[in-house]
Amino acid sequence: MNHKRIEDLVRGLLVELGEDPRREGLLKTPGRVARSLEYLTQGYRMRKGSVVNGAVFKSETNNMIIARDIEVYSLCEHHMLPFFGRCHIGYIAEKQVLGVSKLARIADFYARRLQIQERLTAQIAHAVMEEVRPEGVGVVMECQHLCMMMRGVGKQNSVMTTSSVLGSFHDDAATRTEFLSLLRR
Repeated sequence: MNHKRIEDLVRGLLVELGEDPRREGLLKTPGRVARSLEYLTQGYRMRKGSVVNGAVFKSETNNMIIARDIEVYSLCEHHMLPFFGRCHIGYIAEKQVLGVSKLARIADFYARRLQIQERLTAQIAHAVMEEVRPEGVGVVMECQHLCMMMRGVGKQNSVMTTSSVLGSFHDDAATRTEFLSLLRR
């Protein structure tokens, strides 16, 4: 990322909003925004292979494995406002398992870019399927979107839920039901 270019654009944006970028409280804002955007969009500059980093392990288990309540933060591609919530990832291993922290890292890898929740959910599911080759994968996301909460319809308590189910989670109703029931508290 070109920090200098982003800082110049932010200064111009501040002027267009009617602010004085030379005002004490705004002097360092362009640099802060550039660093913030670099962090919030780091998924564009990462490789999925470096996220998983070889943490795929042989295993004889074929049980359902679930990581619940993974915090997710992203930016809506329509308004560049944050959306945030929880991601639940489950899969049935066949011959290998993924290091548990890698599930959260995969979620962050795709969340740290401009997104829509529907695509993010599917990307996470497909990435787990590619990395572990399980019998099936299920991903459920529950997020709140600031673009809906603080502008537009202004629905502060709204939560959007999306799911992506692949393999046996898609084809077998009993597997899908077991996954969804294990997500309920």
